[in-house]
Amino acid sequence: MLETEQVPIVTDHVLHAGMYSRTITMPPYTPLVGALIKIPTLVITVGDGCVYVDGEWKIVRGYQVIPGCKGRKQAFFSVGPLIITMIFPTSAKTVQEAEEEFTDEHELLLSRRQDLNTVTITGE
Repeated sequence: MLETEQVPIVTDHVLHAGMYSRTITMPPYTPLVGALIKIPTLVITVGDGCVYVDGEWKIVRGYQVIPGCKGRKQAFFSVGPLIITMIFPTSAKTVQEAEEEFTDEHELLLSRRQDLNTVTITGE
């Protein structure tokens, strides 16, 4: 997948009150392979698509809150626009620190490879 043309995807980062969230919006009919996530997180999806995790495809529709286990690698395919937010508690003060906390594959993240980020750090 890394050798194919990459769809531009904005990543919205928020560090607030000891929590880090990152949100992307996938255009319709877009595949996305995620990094290996080494910590437990919550994953919130809004829209329609499929997620491949634990060896099977699962359909996501509408609004869903999904517990994400540590040690997972997942793939998504959007059917329509698909918004995905990942959230976890952290003491990170920067996006770079938060990304390095949740994956050892941080250099492969779209947020590191595409300059399409918004960042909100409140300091609370």
